[in-house]
Amino acid sequence: QEKLCHLSAALLGEDSEISQDQLYELLKYAALGKSHSTAQPSWCHIYHQSHLAGVVVVVVHEMSQLHFYRFYLQFKHLRKVFRHRFTLAPSTNFPVSLYGERTNLKPQNTPQGLASSSSECIPKSSDLQCDPIIQRYGAKKQGLTSYTLTLEEQKKNDYPIEGSPGCKGYISTECDQQRTDSSPLFGLDCEMCLTAKGNEVTRVSLVDARGRCLLNELVKPESTVVNYRTRFSGITKKMLRPVKTRLSDIQTRLKEMLPHDAVLVGHSLNSDLQALEMIHPSVIDTSLLFARSEGRRFKLKFLAKAVLGKEIQCEQKLGHDPTEDARAALELAQFFIEQGPTKVAELNLEMLLTAEKLAEVSQNKAVLQPQGCGFQEQLNEPPPLSKPCFLDCLQVTGQNPLLLGRQGFDSSGLCQSNLSTSNKQILQRALEDVPLSKFSIIQFSLGPEYLASHLHAGLHEKVRSKLTDMLTIYAGPFEENFCMKSVKKEFGRCGPIQSLTVVTETFQPYVCIQYEVLEAAQLAVESLNGAEVAGSSIKVQRPVTAAMLDCNVLIKELELDVENEGVIYVAGLKKSLTETDLQEEFSQLKDLETLFLPKDLQSGKHRNCCFLKFQNTQSAVDALEAINGWTMKGSELRSRNALAAGHLWRWIWQMNHSNGKQGKHIFYEKMEQLSHCEQDLRKKVKKLDHYIKKLYRSLQNNTLCVVLFPGVNSTHGSQSGLGLMGIKDDEGRSAC
Repeated sequence: QEKLCHLSAALLGEDSEISQDQLYELLKYAALGKSHSTAQPSWCHIYHQSHLAGVVVVVVHEMSQLHFYRFYLQFKHLRKVFRHRFTLAPSTNFPVSLYGERTNLKPQNTPQGLASSSSECIPKSSDLQCDPIIQRYGAKKQGLTSYTLTLEEQKKNDYPIEGSPGCKGYISTECDQQRTDSSPLFGLDCEMCLTAKGNEVTRVSLVDARGRCLLNELVKPESTVVNYRTRFSGITKKMLRPVKTRLSDIQTRLKEMLPHDAVLVGHSLNSDLQALEMIHPSVIDTSLLFARSEGRRFKLKFLAKAVLGKEIQCEQKLGHDPTEDARAALELAQFFIEQGPTKVAELNLEMLLTAEKLAEVSQNKAVLQPQGCGFQEQLNEPPPLSKPCFLDCLQVTGQNPLLLGRQGFDSSGLCQSNLSTSNKQILQRALEDVPLSKFSIIQFSLGPEYLASHLHAGLHEKVRSKLTDMLTIYAGPFEENFCMKSVKKEFGRCGPIQSLTVVTETFQPYVCIQYEVLEAAQLAVESLNGAEVAGSSIKVQRPVTAAMLDCNVLIKELELDVENEGVIYVAGLKKSLTETDLQEEFSQLKDLETLFLPKDLQSGKHRNCCFLKFQNTQSAVDALEAINGWTMKGSELRSRNALAAGHLWRWIWQMNHSNGKQGKHIFYEKMEQLSHCEQDLRKKVKKLDHYIKKLYRSLQNNTLCVVLFPGVNSTHGSQSGLGLMGIKDDEGRSAC
């Protein structure tokens, strides 16, 4: 049974602000796991990392936490799916902060082409001893049996094994392990599509030792096809419509065609055998045969060109030709066996690959590095190394990491970078390519017309103003000589007050109270409206402005936000109580997971409220009933569902304590410019949310998805970013 990966993270209050280094730490572990001596992140925990189906990072270019909450109602999918959120410190070089920097890999003597035979490209014999191929196989030529995978190697590389729990129902080829150095070689390759079941075979090719095609058959999948992956597989719906052949037919034919001592050859052959649901004991995997350091692998396309001088998987063709790929893998194995490890090591494949990548980067550099991206200007002058890049280690999957976007993101040549002209094109490519990659970065953008610095400033002022209104309540009317101390005490039981002033413009006095947390203002409206305070029956309401007309809708959606599930707000605490005191007092509440006691970020003093996070929603509901009216140390407690318990609490505090530095004439000019484009911006944000929803739904279960609003860090000022993350489960939501 498949192990369900899940994620845990304590992201309440101060712990919800994550640095770029911590984000890098998460992505590196998710991508590489313990196999590369990578440690679990310090701030969250990924359970069963080795069972992750992939990692998908969605970057919303040039957008910040500010944008998410300005257009909170438009981001309907994001706020309902991703349980874990964090404030992200902005970076001047965001791509490097994601995956690290590379050292200069430019060789001293770069060959002009992959077929270069210059003696300068041939390593010295002393260098050969350090080559991974020599270290693995030795320098002498050996027979083919020396290059077949052992049982342990097959287990390590996810090959179907007889009796393995994950191979129940798999068909054995019934070939034995009595292979010899004269056993026949057969090249095998499959094309797959993505179905409701997972990867299923749509085409199978088998070639013999002379390269003759013995089998080239289309196969109809058993389950509903989700993605034909036409660009890679070449398979279309129309092609499969008349096909009657099923997987069981192919399994029978392969069993009949393969002799008892057959050795199957393929590139990452484990994927083909898993899709065929077949077990075969004797295999040569060319992605492992041409060994590299740190578990990386060469791509079949590169090996065919560098070793055989053949061009395969040409972009002009629609999809890969499995017969061509099977034949290429077979010939690579034959070359290795005939020439021996030393001759193969002398090809210096690493340097050839580096030269090829540098040529690609040089060719695309003008396109991949738009003005203002902040990447290094010269490949031979790298910036100081701060974090090692982990993307090159991801070739353990047999392919490069994937990058799709409208802006240049990768200057290292490591990614399959594809620039598209619209978000729609990016989505279409992502739906095809993401299932084929272990690590993907998908970059969406609203377009340059919405990224101007003056619009950022105007947006900031609008959000700050609305938050201030939501934190503010008006209460009254009171008698002329009412007791202000009684009013402050009563309203203070709802939560920490930032300011309290008397409104004198009215016939009878009112008070204006601005709270520090949203829950306090909402609790005051809910519990004190119509109550008798300081001898008067009062009305409690928020300011009535155009921006506040959707306040009730916003409050309701915040309450239903998946981040706030199982979290309640408790007010009326005595400031003398410590976190230890509260832990002890609340210990009787069932399934209490975390307690967060907010504090003033300037003075460090605790406020008179706290947040309680429970393991499930029902326990939170039960706790609400128990706490309301509960007296603790002589103080009556009030509680309600949380609205901003996580990263939002800290951000609101910072916004609430910031003051606009620009003159009013500049502010109004910005507001006027912003209002012209904001309606269109809402539509674009809504569509962007829909695109991310569509991409997320296409992901396989057990895929870690991280959505990043990188934030803004420029000479015009900075805005914090926002991260949302989760591991997709069977219900399409992010697992805890």
